[in-house]
Amino acid sequence: MVSVAGMEKLMNVLRIWGAPLTAVVFTLLWLVGEAGRMGPWPGLPTWNGTMPLLLSTASIAVSAWKHYVSLGFTAALLLGQLLGLIPPMEANHWPIYVGSFMALAFIQWTGDRRARVVSVGSNAVFLVLMTILLMAGQYGDGVGWYSSPDGQLLNQSGGEALNRLVFSLWVGVLLLLIAVGFAAAGRTLSLYEERGGLFQDRNLAVDTLRQTEVDLIIEQERSRISRDLHDVLAHSLAVIAAQSDGARYISAGQPQPVLNALENISSAARSALVDAQRVIEGAGDGVAAPQPRFSDVLPLIERMRQGSLKISHTELGTPVELTTGAQVAVFRIVQECLTNALKHGGRGIPVIAHFDWSGPGLTLHISSDVPDTATHQAEEPRQGRGIAGMRERAHLAGGWMSAGPDGQQFRVTVFLPYGMPQDMPDGVGPAIENGAECGGSGQQRDALETAAAAGSGHSG
Repeated sequence: MVSVAGMEKLMNVLRIWGAPLTAVVFTLLWLVGEAGRMGPWPGLPTWNGTMPLLLSTASIAVSAWKHYVSLGFTAALLLGQLLGLIPPMEANHWPIYVGSFMALAFIQWTGDRRARVVSVGSNAVFLVLMTILLMAGQYGDGVGWYSSPDGQLLNQSGGEALNRLVFSLWVGVLLLLIAVGFAAAGRTLSLYEERGGLFQDRNLAVDTLRQTEVDLIIEQERSRISRDLHDVLAHSLAVIAAQSDGARYISAGQPQPVLNALENISSAARSALVDAQRVIEGAGDGVAAPQPRFSDVLPLIERMRQGSLKISHTELGTPVELTTGAQVAVFRIVQECLTNALKHGGRGIPVIAHFDWSGPGLTLHISSDVPDTATHQAEEPRQGRGIAGMRERAHLAGGWMSAGPDGQQFRVTVFLPYGMPQDMPDGVGPAIENGAECGGSGQQRDALETAAAAGSGHSG
């Protein structure tokens, strides 16, 4: 059974090639059926039937895309015989007019409303006039339409004249039925295509409605999450900021480090509250929240220093302007690394952050000392959401990232190319990641990083 897609392909092919192929088949069948009786060729010095065949064939061939040209060929055939410019056909040549009705079928299929109406009207006129020609005197004895079985011409008087009229009317009715059949076939194909188009429009409308429902559900979920975040997170951060401010004012006589710590808590809580409100607003209305830039990295490092991390920040080479995606990736990766160092290492943990600008891209090394318990936890064969998020950000910026324990340190190495992602050496990213995920040694990773960065593999 032919599928819907297969039927559509077949219809498209027939729309383009159906008319020319029909014209070729029509001509070949007629030539085979009338072999030896059409001219002018040696021994057959008559055009009878040849010119009508050529005009009918041309009418069929162009009917699918040149509707009015096709009707013009039909009109030329009719006018030519009405004016005597085209010789009348022999008695057995009348089916050649069926070619005009084949052209009518293709016009009914492929034409617009105007072309369909014009084609029906012109073929109706053609049919009536050709029937009249059949009954006209010039289609009598000299043509041989009504010859007797023994080859003798019939007498045109009395009953034979009635037979002549009946025969002409019979041929006219037969041509009418053939014309109606071809027109109905063409119109049926046109309605089938229109029905298919309506089904496609309906399916598109259903898909659009379904997608709209999904978008509405997502928007409702965003609104719910935004309300929950606002009610829980924003409120908690505001309480933390207020409590730390109150503690700082009450503890005015406390040592300066204590006051600094309380001030840092208040400042961090207020900054986090502003960021949370931006994220909540962006999640509610679908607008992207402001993204950090590379210029925000140094203030981030300074804030984390005030949070009792011993951060050593070094740079090599001349800084290069990074793409927006790369700047966001650097900030978020540094933020995640410093947060993890504080979470797993605690206060006073030493952290080294080294930015190497001397290679084809920025190479970022961040290493931190970790206690034995944290080292054992890091050596477990699992990856946290933070590491997966950092790796995804590096990928989106066209680079790669490796992360893993190295002795008493946890090292994160990131490479972000200055240009487009295709500028990165082929195969470097997956090799580094696979090495890290498989627990490769620090020396192996350093060797791969050095090859990838082309001389920028300085470890911080």
